[in-house]
Formats: sequence, structure tokens, C-alpha cells
Amino acid sequence: MSYDDVEIEDMEWNDELQAFTYPCPCGDLFQITKEDLKLGEEIARCPSCSLYITVIYNMEDFLDHSNQKNNKGLEPSKQHPIVVA
Repeated sequence: MSYDDVEIEDMEWNDELQAFTYPCPCGDLFQITKEDLKLGEEIARCPSCSLYITVIYNMEDFLDHSNQKNNKGLEPSKQHPIVVA
């Protein structure tokens, strides 16, 4: 059973760890990456103890973000015709 249920909005993004974090009672931080969230993972673990939390989030928010990146990456190549002289 998880220690707590925490909404993603209550977590903080940590650039150094490249993960969403939330304070653990042991003094360390629960951590979960964007990649984990995209895969449907909802458990953020503390690296220093056995506790973990359940992260409440909308998976579509992370999937849409990924799809937008992919679409934007393809659009410029479609907009530039190849000219043969």
C-alpha cells in the first residue's frame, strides 16, 4: 500500500534529477520521470527508504505533449519542397 496519493500538480519538477519530486518523511524525495508517466507508471519511489506514493495525473497530458513534439518535427520537412534544377 502506498504511503500517500499525491496529485502531479503538488509535485515539483527537478531539473537536476529530470524528475517530478515530492518530499518523503525520511528527508529524501519521492521521484518519478516524465518517461515513467508516459508509460503509465503511477508509483513514485524514494531512493532512500521503502516508501512510495501513488501519483494522480492525467496520462493524456503527457501523451499529447509527446505527440505534439513529433508532429512539429515532421511539419517543416513537409513545408519545404525539393527543387531540382
